[in-house]
Amino acid sequence: MKLNEMRQILDQRGILLTKSLGQNFLHDENQLKRIVDAAALNASDQVLEVGPGLGPLTEWLVAYAGSVTAIEVDQRLVAFLRERFVAVNNLTLIHADALQYLKDHRRDWSSWKLVANLPYSVASPLLVELALGGNGPLRMVTTLQLEVAKRLIAKADTDEYGVLTLLLRLDYQARIAFRVPPSCFFPAPDVDSSCVVLEKRVRPLLPPASRRVYVSLVKLAFSQRRKMMMKLLKATWPEETLQKAFVALKLPADIRAEKVELEGFVALAEMLTA
Repeated sequence: MKLNEMRQILDQRGILLTKSLGQNFLHDENQLKRIVDAAALNASDQVLEVGPGLGPLTEWLVAYAGSVTAIEVDQRLVAFLRERFVAVNNLTLIHADALQYLKDHRRDWSSWKLVANLPYSVASPLLVELALGGNGPLRMVTTLQLEVAKRLIAKADTDEYGVLTLLLRLDYQARIAFRVPPSCFFPAPDVDSSCVVLEKRVRPLLPPASRRVYVSLVKLAFSQRRKMMMKLLKATWPEETLQKAFVALKLPADIRAEKVELEGFVALAEMLTA
């Protein structure tokens, strides 16, 4: 779908895009093809797409994947998509708020792939929702704001490193596949974007019993970023228990969360699991 076609459809239907919904549609065919290539799709794949918009990426997905489930919140776009793909048999279109839908319809996504130009307004919480369930997609390929993409690949002791980094990286290895210029979107966003690939780890870093502890630990440790981690964690765990764990892991008592590597949080979660 070329940019002029996109403009024409929106004009004919009187659709004004809503910034609050993060409606920036990717129209560049080269970038769409690169996203599909990064997803490494085959005829047996089940694909989840969030925010299909006018369907430029959907068109590629239904051609390469076995089945596609697309979730769109805007009823005006849903109506258009139903018309556009009326003859396509491997597409299921759902009219819903994707984040709420995922919370209300929990399922095993572990054999699926997420491939999407995610609406920037819900990208981070949606990725966390999919990842933290323990049954997240095998691979997630999505366009994100460059700022968010950098947080996913951030190293400890950097400004970008934090809760999002650690919640996603517990189960996924992340990389930035390529950058996407603002001119490839309509309307063009005020920020740079990137295509990010999240590959699920072959072996979980934590057993199920420690996952909840890990999430609580990470969120509490970063709740006041500049404070010493030990002081923050004492709100939930006994000081003596924490001191023993910190000594065993060779963590200084005055260390801040941003200086602790992923492996350190994993080890600490295991030690704090009752």
